[in-house]
Amino acid sequence: MKIVLVELIIVCLLFVANGVFAMAELAVVSARRMRLKQLAQAGHASAGIALELADAPNRFLPAVQTGITLVGLLAGAFGGATIAEEIADTLEKSAEFAPYAEAIGVAVVVVILTFLSLVIGELVPKRIALAYPERIACWVARPVDWLSRFTRPIIRMLAGATDAVLWLLRVREPRPEAVTEDEVKLLMEEGVDAGVIDQAEPGMVESVLAFDARPVSDIMTPREKLVFLQQDDPHEANWRKIVVSGHSSFPVYADRRGLVVGVVSVKSIYANLAANLPVGLPDLMVKPLMVAASEPVSRLLENFKQNGRDNALVHNANRQIVGMVTLVDVLEAIIGKIPSRQERLKSPAVRREGGVPADAETVGTPATTRLEHTLQAGARFDGCGRNAEIIDMDRRRVDKVLLLPAPAAAQSGRGSAS
Repeated sequence: MKIVLVELIIVCLLFVANGVFAMAELAVVSARRMRLKQLAQAGHASAGIALELADAPNRFLPAVQTGITLVGLLAGAFGGATIAEEIADTLEKSAEFAPYAEAIGVAVVVVILTFLSLVIGELVPKRIALAYPERIACWVARPVDWLSRFTRPIIRMLAGATDAVLWLLRVREPRPEAVTEDEVKLLMEEGVDAGVIDQAEPGMVESVLAFDARPVSDIMTPREKLVFLQQDDPHEANWRKIVVSGHSSFPVYADRRGLVVGVVSVKSIYANLAANLPVGLPDLMVKPLMVAASEPVSRLLENFKQNGRDNALVHNANRQIVGMVTLVDVLEAIIGKIPSRQERLKSPAVRREGGVPADAETVGTPATTRLEHTLQAGARFDGCGRNAEIIDMDRRRVDKVLLLPAPAAAQSGRGSAS
């Protein structure tokens, strides 16, 4: 009985060794190379060895298969013959099972060993390798590397034979494929599903990936929306344009708008005003950075980086200015439209029972003109052909106005707040 127990223990240990080799093979194959590179750069020597093994299948796979084959041969030597005999001897004592004792003993041993081989030698180790591929790959890297060095003659022979068979079958090893944009998008979606990536991030990444195919003309501010400054105009005239526009950078022209000589920023003008220095556009403007409308956004970003600029004038094939693009435009192409302060503060018109919508800016001017010093909430006046009442003030600015039905239109029963 002791011999049977010893044999069973040896067979189980061989199954464990087989499981280690199977786990090593699957872990190294399924480990993410980028993660192994990061670990190697962080100083983990085992990660570097694992990466070398993953990049050399002719060295790694034969070593693992050699170990599995040796374990299999040893397991066959301790194949349970003694255990089968013990089971058969026990069954021969029974008259019913005596004629079939030897066959039953072999069948029981085969079932038990097959079960242990699958569970201990294959399934459990491979599940562990799939759960922690990088960690297991680093753990088994050194032992497998030593085994490959020890069995180098056998590995070379096996690798040569493998290459010969593949050559006869006309099978060529495929080149490593680069990561595609679709794979990156899929990884981002999986990250969102796993909760490790914010839901807004995949859209941003997709926008960035499209930069190499998206022209600057898609994100620029077109020429008709630009505010041009004349370099010789007085500061007051240019300042009125700047305040009304809401832009942060302005093209500066000399004699005509087609002859742009520079770009000036509000920041530089503010800096001179704060320091009580003269505000002259020729002194404050910088030479414009010119980009083609067909240029991809990715190249535009590289131009910004190389030139240390945050804006550029966009020209067409005829070198005519067709727009302007800034880093803010690039940012909006990634995260979406950024509302201006005026857009955030603007209150939409609200329909009230018995009235019509109206814009506060439309009636705010006549309110300011007619009420003058009595401009306050509750004050009434005539605006847009109707009786109007101020219902909200933003300091001295009319914010919300209620339009009441005019006496002649009282039957219509319509009113509004804005």
